[in-house]
Amino acid sequence: MHHGPLIAILVAGLGLAFIFGALAQKLRISPLVGYLLAGVAVGPFTPGFVADQGLANELAEIGVILLMFGVGLHFSLKDLLSVKAIAVPGAIVQIGVATLLGLGLGLLLGWTWIAGLVFGLALSVASTVVLLRALQERRLVQTEKGKIAVGWLIVEDLAMVLALVLLPAIADALNGARPGAPGPLATQFDFGLWGVLGLTLAKVVAFVAFMLIVGRRIIPWVLHWVAHTGSRELFRLAVLAVALGVAYIAASLFGVSFALGAFFAGMILNESPLSQRAAEESLPLRDAFAVLFFVSVGMLFDPGILLRAPGPLIATLAIILIGKSLAAWLIVRAFGRSNAVALTISASLAQIGEFSFILAGLGVSLAILPEQGRDLVLAGAILSILLNPVLFAIVDRLSMDAVPVAKPKPSAAAPAPEPEPERDIVPTALVEHMVVVGYGRVGSLLGAGLIRHGEKLLVIEDQSDAIEAARRDGAEVIIGNAADPEVLAAAGLWRAKRLFVAIPGSFEAGQVCEQARRDSPSLPIVARAHSDAEVEHLTKCGATLTIMGEAEIARAMLALCTRSGAEPTEPPPAASAA
Repeated sequence: MHHGPLIAILVAGLGLAFIFGALAQKLRISPLVGYLLAGVAVGPFTPGFVADQGLANELAEIGVILLMFGVGLHFSLKDLLSVKAIAVPGAIVQIGVATLLGLGLGLLLGWTWIAGLVFGLALSVASTVVLLRALQERRLVQTEKGKIAVGWLIVEDLAMVLALVLLPAIADALNGARPGAPGPLATQFDFGLWGVLGLTLAKVVAFVAFMLIVGRRIIPWVLHWVAHTGSRELFRLAVLAVALGVAYIAASLFGVSFALGAFFAGMILNESPLSQRAAEESLPLRDAFAVLFFVSVGMLFDPGILLRAPGPLIATLAIILIGKSLAAWLIVRAFGRSNAVALTISASLAQIGEFSFILAGLGVSLAILPEQGRDLVLAGAILSILLNPVLFAIVDRLSMDAVPVAKPKPSAAAPAPEPEPERDIVPTALVEHMVVVGYGRVGSLLGAGLIRHGEKLLVIEDQSDAIEAARRDGAEVIIGNAADPEVLAAAGLWRAKRLFVAIPGSFEAGQVCEQARRDSPSLPIVARAHSDAEVEHLTKCGATLTIMGEAEIARAMLALCTRSGAEPTEPPPAASAA
């Protein structure tokens, strides 16, 4: 049996992405750079194997769908409405500024005004995958910064949906209707521009209403029913079917983008108690398809543009990296947010991606954007994605430099200072305290028990619901990712009695154990695991005692048999001590 292009692109794309990503990680740069270089290696502009670009784009679209679904699982409608006051006007103004800058560059290059308008719009919208990946890596999705950035992104996506519908109508008005041109609303119905805009808004409203009225009832009910079957495999399949199915329905029936459809599906499911489990089940596929997205972007990059048009390319990059960022920073500051929040938002938006490719491709197919414009958009996207981690590193450094070493106590004559920005982490003053990393199902039970026994409790957590629960229980909370050395150092481990690593992921738990062991060699560290391999891994990373949940359940069951007079077999080992 001969292999087809799908198998070839999966093997080549994921294989090379792993190799280049591992090299990038070894060089202490973002693995995204490696994924993009893998795409360049299998693209048409480099010698050797050339992957199928059409298949790569479709696989990348699945990655966007699953990633937006995952964000929706952690981003409720209440969160979206909480930032509407800044996200809606901020995104509109920023889109306007970037579009005007792109229009000006297009006119300088001798293009028509409509070509410059399309070019500017393509430069105004940030990449969904890049922005969300950057926020997730820094555990910022649930913070004020993350909520504003994601809300801003949703508004940008909605604006681009309108642009994709209006462009064919504008092209028909300028050039006359052309057979086969994309844009069925403009060609099949003589609505005019305002009619098309009104119809598009009506379809978006209809989709939102459908999800709030119908989806809110059906989606949680289906997943609850599947969960009661007891089949993890079927539950995982149901989660993927909901994410992909709702995204497809949104695009095919309502004219809404795949990404927005998947986002609303996740946001509706967020109201269900099963949202955390759904997020865990879809995570592996989300990561795999996100990698394929970056590979597909890298395949489009023609390094020759660097030599053919260096001046226009530098100007394009300046609009993306400086023009958009400066506009976003000024807008966020104008709304009274801190400098740390403004810097994070501006860095998040200092890149372009999938919607930019779609707009530029549509503009070329409608004969309203020259091919040079598409090449500049593509090169600007690749280079801005490559440079985006550098911008975030600069922002992180500026935020760390802004943290004072010691904060003097306010005097009676002086007013109390305003709270520090979210990134500023205040070290704990606790001594002889218990530290719990993660306040989910295990961590919350553990923490409540420690408090009942009179222990001083410090919790490290980055999920808003868990943070609120820990504070209600009476614990001191440090907000952030415990794998971050700055966050873990603030927990005062050298003064603590014991560290409990209660998060379920062994990879991240291993990072926490390793970092904690370096900071405090004699600290007792207790971690949780789900398998013998995880027990061995966490023990090697520095855990003093690693408890496997399944073994503890078996031990408890056997203890019941012992008390009832039965003759149990020897219980399996429940933990491994270093």
